[in-house]
Amino acid sequence: MTATALSVDDAASAGRPEVIRIADVSKRFVVRKDSSIKERIVTLGRAGRRHREDFWALKDVSLDIHAGETIGLIGHNGSGKSTLLKVIGGIIEPTSGTVLERGRMAALLELGAGFHPDLTGRENVFLNASVLGLSREETEARFDEIVAFAAIADFIDTQVKFYSSGMYVRLAFAVAVHTDPDILLVDEVLAVGDEAFQRKCMDRIREFQRQGRTIIIVSHSLGQITELCSRGVLLERGRVVFDGHPAGAVAEFRDLLEERRLAEQGAVGRLSDVQRRDGAVVSARACAVGKAVGEPLAVGDDLEVRLRIESEHLESWICAIQIDDPLGQKVFETATDRIGVPVPAIEGGTEVVFVVKGTAFGGGKYFVNTLLVLENGRHLHGAMQAASFDVEADPRSSGVVAFDVTASVG
Repeated sequence: MTATALSVDDAASAGRPEVIRIADVSKRFVVRKDSSIKERIVTLGRAGRRHREDFWALKDVSLDIHAGETIGLIGHNGSGKSTLLKVIGGIIEPTSGTVLERGRMAALLELGAGFHPDLTGRENVFLNASVLGLSREETEARFDEIVAFAAIADFIDTQVKFYSSGMYVRLAFAVAVHTDPDILLVDEVLAVGDEAFQRKCMDRIREFQRQGRTIIIVSHSLGQITELCSRGVLLERGRVVFDGHPAGAVAEFRDLLEERRLAEQGAVGRLSDVQRRDGAVVSARACAVGKAVGEPLAVGDDLEVRLRIESEHLESWICAIQIDDPLGQKVFETATDRIGVPVPAIEGGTEVVFVVKGTAFGGGKYFVNTLLVLENGRHLHGAMQAASFDVEADPRSSGVVAFDVTASVG
C-alpha cells in the first residue's frame, strides 16, 4: 500500500491556513537487550552494540494539517500513533525531520499527565492551566466552570493521588478544553469515564469543530473516528500508508487487521486429519451476488456465503453461519435446519451456499463464523471469522443496519 492523496475537500483545505506542518519526521528508540546493570557493565564497548537494537517508531512521516480539521490517527499497537502525537505536542524530539506549529496547543496524551500527585485538584488546575498558557487571573475566572465540567467539586481540595482514573481524566480534560486551544491533541482518553462524561466530551469536541479549532485524535474506536473526524491517517510500522477520508482509512485498517488475522490463523488454525474425516468446514467465502470477492456490498445487495465441507462420511448434519460486526456482536444468524434446507449424506465433500437477500448492513467490515454439528447436537467443527466482507459506508447514517429514511419539517 502507498499513501494516497487527500480525499477531503481540497478547495476547503486550501482556503484554510496550515497550523501544523510535519516534514520527513522520523523517531528512533534504542531497545536494550541487557536487563540488569551487571549485564550492561559486562557488555560495555563494542560488544555492547550487539545488545542494543534500533527501533524506528516513525519513519519519514510528512503531513500538512489545516485549521479546522479533525484528524483521526489509527493503526496497530506499536504503529507510531502515540509517538507522532507526542512529537506534535513537543513532548519528545524527532530524530530527524521538522514539525512547525502555530497557535495555542492543549494535549491530553496520558492519564493525569501534568498533574502532581501530592497536590490537590485545585492546585493542579492552576499548575496545569499555567503550563497550557493561562495566566492566574484567567484560570481564576474559569475555575468554577472547570470544576463543574469535571463534576468533582466534593474532591477538588483532595490530593489527586487519591483520585480514581475517571476523576483524573475528567479534571485533565476539563482544564484542557477551558484553555481555549487552537489545537487539541487527544490520545485515547475519551474511552475513560462514564457514558455521561463521554457524551459531555463529545459535545465539547463538536463545539470546537463548529468554532473551527483543529483536533487530532488517537483512538482504537473506529466508529468514533468515522463519526468525529474529517480526515483519517493510517500508520503501519511508523509510516503513513493512507491519508484521506476517515471511512477509507478505517476500511484500509480493517483490511490490515484481516491480513494479520489470516496469517495468524494459517499458523495455528490448520485442521487435523481427524477433523476433516469427521466433518469440517474447510473454506468459506462471502461476497455480494454478481460482484467480485473483495468488492464492497451496497445496501440492497444479496450476500452469498459459500462453504466447503469435507468428511469421509456424514449424515444428519446441520450447518450454521453467524455474521458479527467488528466488535464481535452478533448481527445475524441462520442454519440449514432453521430455513428448511434438506441436506444429503456427505461422502468426501460438498458445498453449502447461503444467500442473504436484500441486505441492509451499515458500513464497515463484517465477519462470518461457521458451525457444523450433528442433529443430535454433537459439535463437529466451528470456525470463528472464517470469512469477511466489507459494506460501503452510507454518509446519511451510521450503525450496524442501514434503513431508507425520510424526514419532514413543519
